[in-house]
Amino acid sequence: MVRLLVLPVRPGRVLRLFSLALLCTALGCSSAPATAVAAQMPPPVEVIPSPATAPALPATADVMAAVFLPHDPRPGYPVTVAATRGFGIETASLMSGGRRLSGGTFFPVTCDEGRDFLATVLTVPTTAAAGSAEIVLAAAGEPVMWLPLEIAPREFRSETIRMNNAMAGIQADQSAERTAQAQHLWAVLGRVGDETHFFGGFVRPVVSTRRTSIFGSRRVFVNANGTSSTSIHAGIDYGVPTGTPVFASGAGRVVLARDRIVSGRSVIIEHLPGVFSIYYHLDSIGVSEGDMIAAGAVLGLSGSTGFSTGPHLHWEVRVFGENTDPDALVARPLLDKNALSAKLEDGAVANAP
Repeated sequence: MVRLLVLPVRPGRVLRLFSLALLCTALGCSSAPATAVAAQMPPPVEVIPSPATAPALPATADVMAAVFLPHDPRPGYPVTVAATRGFGIETASLMSGGRRLSGGTFFPVTCDEGRDFLATVLTVPTTAAAGSAEIVLAAAGEPVMWLPLEIAPREFRSETIRMNNAMAGIQADQSAERTAQAQHLWAVLGRVGDETHFFGGFVRPVVSTRRTSIFGSRRVFVNANGTSSTSIHAGIDYGVPTGTPVFASGAGRVVLARDRIVSGRSVIIEHLPGVFSIYYHLDSIGVSEGDMIAAGAVLGLSGSTGFSTGPHLHWEVRVFGENTDPDALVARPLLDKNALSAKLEDGAVANAP
């Protein structure tokens, strides 16, 4: 379902939004016990006036249209936002109770009919509470449009994982190499490029449907000495034998292909600006950084490298740094550009002065 709102452009400036910040952590892998979980939470920001509390907008002949879908996303779900061009819109932020939950940067999209518009993808964090929220569109750092939405409730499972000695050693590793790898990872995921490679629905990365851990599960890692730590699982684990072919979820550019302490042999593919699919704990890597890869192409073989309890593939999606449910991007297109363009066109024509 797509919700359409058409509002006059705000000519004045109100309050400045903070830009999206990716906090670097020494952990560097979402499937490891995370002191990093707290670091992934968005920081509190200044309260942004909503349409109910903001000054009245003066009448203007200029009209900006914006659409988003779905209208009631659950925690972990992506929200696609599109806006007409020509109004200087640059960013979108998901806000709730005056706090910024997530954000994204707009990029140009051209649909098959030749029309073009701006789009971005936001994710509702897995820690977001159900209830009213809004998407704030900003130009030059100033909010110009508010799009109300409802965050639907979602429950996540809990799981306990008992660590072996190798995993405990990785958890305790405070080396400069591990810190450098974490910083490099977040630099890769924090990059917002200008290339658009893939708009369709994702394909699953392995043939097997056997899952050993699901997205968003609340994990408790238990050490042999009885101490424990917690994290939120940022992806889906497929329990497959070592050597199982791993496929690219969608077309894109390989932006990371290397061995890491925590995630083992790892591959990251950029599909849209700020949108990445991630493949961890591989036994071998068959692509190189900078390669262009097609959807469904083999990028490596599964394994049990890094922080791992056994052979499996950890499959993860990050949208402007926020962990996103991969299943939601299999169920529908990553960005349905023709449908969004049609809705924008209908709105702009219907509300033209």
